[in-house]
Amino acid sequence: MQVARTIAALRDARRDAPAPVGLVPTMGALHAGHLSLVDRARDECGTVVASLFVNPTQFGPNEDFDRYPRDEARDLALFEEHGVAVVFAPSVDEMYPDGATSPDGTATAVRVKHVAECLEGAHRPGHFDGVATVVAKLLNIVQPDRAYFGQKDAQQLVVIRQMVRDLHVPVEIVGCPTVREPDGLALSSRNGYLSAEERGQAPALAAGLRRAEQAFADGMRDAERLRLLVRETIEAQPLAVIDYVSLADPATLDELDGRLERSALLSLAVRFGGTRLIDNAILTP
Repeated sequence: MQVARTIAALRDARRDAPAPVGLVPTMGALHAGHLSLVDRARDECGTVVASLFVNPTQFGPNEDFDRYPRDEARDLALFEEHGVAVVFAPSVDEMYPDGATSPDGTATAVRVKHVAECLEGAHRPGHFDGVATVVAKLLNIVQPDRAYFGQKDAQQLVVIRQMVRDLHVPVEIVGCPTVREPDGLALSSRNGYLSAEERGQAPALAAGLRRAEQAFADGMRDAERLRLLVRETIEAQPLAVIDYVSLADPATLDELDGRLERSALLSLAVRFGGTRLIDNAILTP
């Protein structure tokens, strides 16, 4: 496995890589969810390139950039164990040579309208500008045939697909299923921030989604009642503070009301103290 610290080194390693090339972008702190993306890319591609970069432009001024977990040696060992051929692990200066550490500070940034402005975009202003910008950079640097992202970050997946479509980037975006703990909690690098009591209550997110999924399967089609089922389940946990529960069109992220006649994205964000967790499910008739 090669570790490339510079764009030039990455492009040199990429030049003779067997096709197709699959890219798995990560910020490290790897867990089984990340590794499921690597494994799928390895099964489908001739070469797997993984990025290891905590991107400062997608963190707000009061968010957890400085305390975001970092253990490069562990992450590199896991990448090698799972068959990654090249790891791109640049510095901030390599990715942002103008020294900018926020989307507003960059000379050039990518902004995706509408689908990036609701839900997470409304609660975390500038977040998706940072995501879209760094993913555009990675796609341009690596030039993969496919790029792999987890369904847990459902809105991120919608934003990236919109960006790739609008900018005519020749890459297939592959969405992969959410990986969960045995009690249903979606795997996240931020789960480690939870106290023991918060961790005990956090599975309510998945329980609320499952409750709505079951009701939908049993024939419930009223959008607001489905949202309410999720809210009731989460609000039963005293430490949980809901940012939003959304039931939206999976492509446009426009909120749906009344009777559902088609598939819908059920998503949520919940805070436990200083830790913010997200999760989602697709309701399909």
